[in-house]
Order: sequence, then C-alpha cells, then structure tokens
Amino acid sequence: MVEMHLADVRVSLPTNNPVVLLEEAGGGRTLFIFIGNPEADAIVKAMRGSVPPRPLTHDLFRDVLVALGVEVEKAVVTELRMDNEGNGTFFAELHLRHGEERSIISSRPSDAIALAVRIGCPIFVDEAVLDAEGVFLQQEEGEEGDEALVEKFHDFIEGLRPEDFAS
Repeated sequence: MVEMHLADVRVSLPTNNPVVLLEEAGGGRTLFIFIGNPEADAIVKAMRGSVPPRPLTHDLFRDVLVALGVEVEKAVVTELRMDNEGNGTFFAELHLRHGEERSIISSRPSDAIALAVRIGCPIFVDEAVLDAEGVFLQQEEGEEGDEALVEKFHDFIEGLRPEDFAS
C-alpha cells in the first residue's frame, strides 16, 4: 500500500465530470478517480472545513462512528475492475477498529475519501493500482493553484440545477 494525500477535486474538461486527484505522499504519482457531483461536493466541503447547519451523510456517518467508539484507521483504494467495454470502476475499503476488534468495510472510493477528509485518517492506494493507473504530473508555469481550482469547482457545483441531470 502507498500512502496518498488528497490533492484536489477538479472538473475534467470537456465532459464536466468531477475527478479526485490523489497524490503519492512525498511527491511522485497522481491517481485520478472520476466521481459523481454530490460526492465531489461533499469532499470539497470537507476540504474547505465547511460546517453545514445539519449533518450531511458523511458527517452523520462520522458522528455515528465516533459515538460508537469506532476509529477509522485508514481508507484504501484496493482495485480497479474493468468491464467488457474497457470502462473501469475503482473499489475501496474502510479499515475500522473498535477496541481490539478490527473490521474492513467495502466502500466506493468517493465515500471513503469524503469520510477520511472529515476524520483525518490516512488514505492509501494498493501499489498495483498505483503502478497501473498512477501518472506523473508537472505543473506548468502560470497554471492555477489548488485553491483557485477548488473554488471554481465549488462554484460549478453550486450552480447545478435538477434539470441539468435530465436525459
């Protein structure tokens, strides 16, 4: 397993699909995971430290775990499964501890990341996944910084309307 940190949530152009960027701790490779708009919004709000007036789903889950005395030790992106058409789906796990008892719970990567950001637990990626899917990025001169991109994404999410999702 390779420790990662949440570098950013961006919008992939031209599709306007949100994507999470996980960077290898200490630099190096970046893993891109496409996620849904609600999950992206939940992650961005946690990155910004926004406190909603009422708990959102990930906040509620965190609060329940804390109330039960369950510690989230880590979130792990475990694999990428390809379908017959060449589309991939990432899978993740939450590693939990309650006293001496440990559990592993299957999760979508976006939910695991949203919870990890709220709790402050580390995020890992299986080395084989990172070897296969991780890329080395270089920030070009004049490229926007992370804060500006997060702000743009948040503005994009805030402007979404239900009719934007109609087929």
